[in-house]
Amino acid sequence: MMGLLVFKERLRAFYGRHSLVINPILKFLLAAVSILLLDLNLGYMTWMTSPVILLALSLVCAFTPLAMTTFITALVMLAHLYGLCLEMAAVAGILVLVVTILYGGFQPGNSILMVIVPLLFFLKIPYVAPLILGLSFGLSAVIPMSIGIFMYYLIVYASQNAGVLAGADTVDIAQKYTQILDSLFTNSEMVMMIAAFAAALLVVLFVRNLAIDYAWTIATAAGTVVLLAVIFIGSSSMEISFPLAELSAGILVSVVLAFIYQFFAFAVDYTRTEFLQFEDDDYYYYVKAVPKIAVSAPDVKVQRINKRKDS
Repeated sequence: MMGLLVFKERLRAFYGRHSLVINPILKFLLAAVSILLLDLNLGYMTWMTSPVILLALSLVCAFTPLAMTTFITALVMLAHLYGLCLEMAAVAGILVLVVTILYGGFQPGNSILMVIVPLLFFLKIPYVAPLILGLSFGLSAVIPMSIGIFMYYLIVYASQNAGVLAGADTVDIAQKYTQILDSLFTNSEMVMMIAAFAAALLVVLFVRNLAIDYAWTIATAAGTVVLLAVIFIGSSSMEISFPLAELSAGILVSVVLAFIYQFFAFAVDYTRTEFLQFEDDDYYYYVKAVPKIAVSAPDVKVQRINKRKDS
């Protein structure tokens, strides 16, 4: 345990010294992976799949605020959907516009979650999202998380139905829009995942705010149980089949990642909890103080002494 705490302090110190370099690298990687996944799963605007375009857009995202990564990723998605089907691009474009107007102006910092959540789905570890968001964000995180889930299923729908969407030129435009909207908004699996993730986030958020020992650990465990319960109940009632091995592996990895995140963000020593009481002219204050675990990284210096022999 002490070794992990020392590693944590060294990592924190390293980040503090090199954050000006690390932050652009992380933003570059996030943008590059997100755009690459769009190119691989959609890729209908062929010229945009060029490595030069990928590198240029990722470099722009590396040196701009995170909201720019969300904006550029949305533009890449819309371009690919336009290359596939104008109606599909119009539906996605209206959604992006509504989200930008109604949500982006109030919580622009959280908009990056709309990029991260679909990315986690493609990496097969989406279940970590409600656990970490519940630990670190407020109730408003439900909105970008749910939109991110919708974006993932929109991409999957476009990828799986590319032939139908591209070859339906003889279909009436109104009928085509109706078909797309029905397929997207009546997706039982998507609705179930949004409900499961929202319920898990709310449980984690509620439990971690309780004044109890090991609140964050209990919150992570409770959120995982609720997440699994909603998925199992929803899948059985809606007759949705999930690969059990993939679900189990995804949940296991997500829980491990959540506990690793908890260790680095919320490591406290409950054995040294103090209860304080003080007052002012209007109130009495009762405070429970739990100290954070902090250790000093050992500074080991090796001094070499050469013994000189006189002949």
